Amino acid sequence: MEDGDDWERKKTSVGGVFVLKLLKYKSSPPRLAIELNPTDSRGNPTKKRGLMIRNLKELGTFRDLIGEEGLDDLMDTMIEVNPGKGKVTRPEEEKEEVIQI
Repeated sequence: MEDGDDWERKKTSVGGVFVLKLLKYKSSPPRLAIELNPTDSRGNPTKKRGLMIRNLKELGTFRDLIGEEGLDDLMDTMIEVNPGKGKVTRPEEEKEEVIQI
């Protein structure tokens, strides 16, 4: 990835795990990071940006957070509260009210 572009993402042999080239920032040189991002049936990422992991400490912290017991309950509550997925209609797609004579 020495010749890769900034923010270039490369697939790995593990679906959903990518290597990401981070750009130079102030005095830090360009670096590589791991990106975890769900994939579609073709192995392409489904999110614009996934979870970026830059070092072992971050990896350990994310593992602990994802393993948190209360996370399942929080997700269940969010699913109950969030509206269902539906089609958003644009104003021009809405049916005009017609008065029957």
